[in-house]
Amino acid sequence: MTGRLPRLGLNIDHVATLRNARGGAHPDPLIVAQAAVAAGVDGITLHLREDRRHIRDDDLARIRAAIAAPINLEMAATPEMVGIACRTAPHACCIVPERRAEVTTEGGLDAAGQFDSLRPAVRRLVEAGIRVSLFVDPDPAQLRAAVELGAPVVELHTGAYAGGRAGELERLAAAAALTAELGLECHAGHGLTYENVGPIAALKQVMELNIGHFLIGEAILLGLAESLRRMRVLMIDARTA
Repeated sequence: MTGRLPRLGLNIDHVATLRNARGGAHPDPLIVAQAAVAAGVDGITLHLREDRRHIRDDDLARIRAAIAAPINLEMAATPEMVGIACRTAPHACCIVPERRAEVTTEGGLDAAGQFDSLRPAVRRLVEAGIRVSLFVDPDPAQLRAAVELGAPVVELHTGAYAGGRAGELERLAAAAALTAELGLECHAGHGLTYENVGPIAALKQVMELNIGHFLIGEAILLGLAESLRRMRVLMIDARTA
């Protein structure tokens, strides 16, 4: 589980945000997803929110039908979203906390505190053959709760690290090491850029990074393929240094 090069997943939510700002169909998240896969990205992440503020049901259906690369559906653990996931059968579902007022996901899921409410959602997704991950802060209690819930993957929330909080890289390193001890696959994401991705990609337990807003923004300046290539090079350099 250690030593492999980390995969890169592209979150395309903000392609839909741009489309929705004007209405209509442009830019189309499906076309961007196809271009990203052609450029070598390892998977596509998209967050279907309760309020459908960016990605919509039709986006998910079209991308699921057209893309052979793994689809990672970010979602809240609501009956509606669990039902949609079971019907569309993405490769993976990442359960995240969700609040209507937030601009983006703020903080990790309280898997330990919401254990009883999460259990049926995780069980149903696992029974449907979907690989479940929990988006959590680098807290040992949250990692142990993921194991007890039966989620095989955790995605460590890197937002506090990206924001410059002191000691956060050490917390992430300790949490990544604990995932290996617990038998969890470790992913990471939120707020990662060219400048700060290296120390996270260097953590040998981290098997996947999911990055969205920054790469979509860089694509405006560099083009999508080049923005992805630069991130990939930095990830590989960090892991092999």
